[in-house]
Amino acid sequence: MQVHDNAAFSVADLRVRAEGVLTPPGQHVAEADGTSLRHDFELDPELANLDGKHEKRFAAVLVPIIERDGQASVLFTQRTDDLPTHAGQISFPGGKTDAADANAVETALREAWEEISLDRRFVDPIGFLQDYVTSTGYCIAPLVAVIRQGYSIVPDHNEVADVFDVPLSFLMDAKNHEIHTREWRGRKRQFYAMPYGDRFIWGATAGMLRNLYEWIYEAEPSR
Repeated sequence: MQVHDNAAFSVADLRVRAEGVLTPPGQHVAEADGTSLRHDFELDPELANLDGKHEKRFAAVLVPIIERDGQASVLFTQRTDDLPTHAGQISFPGGKTDAADANAVETALREAWEEISLDRRFVDPIGFLQDYVTSTGYCIAPLVAVIRQGYSIVPDHNEVADVFDVPLSFLMDAKNHEIHTREWRGRKRQFYAMPYGDRFIWGATAGMLRNLYEWIYEAEPSR
């Protein structure tokens, strides 16, 4: 496991990098389809035609950035083992859009409150990554946000088994971006994974992190 101690991975530096790159929260427009979107089949584009062409359903997640010991870390949830879908998987706080949600920002903030009691008063949205389309038919809006000091976390144990954080320096190091393979509908499917200790970050969560890396960190010289 490689972790860098570098000022380039501070919260302040992330804000600078994100300006003009991420879509400002007030300008996000959800997309149901389109070749420009990120998706589960980026490593196997020929499989995209096998996903059943679901009618896209909208969702949003919060990509929470906290400061720990002067460096930025990303907050994750681990889902409980008895959920009907994605049981035990590592994810960002978030979920499907409700009719009462005015926009994707509201969805992400509401879900973060429901799942881990993260008060929106401590959430400072920076901007959206590209929407991410999953093989299950969700079009997810990932909202990157800085969580200010003073926040508290209380997981809803009906959905969340654990909450933990991983240094941004680890997640934004391409050497930690693995490609794994599993069988899906009788075909081999590849996906990104970023194992961290005994935490296996993979699938859509790892795909969104890879998107963050490509947008604002890939051009950096190796550290």
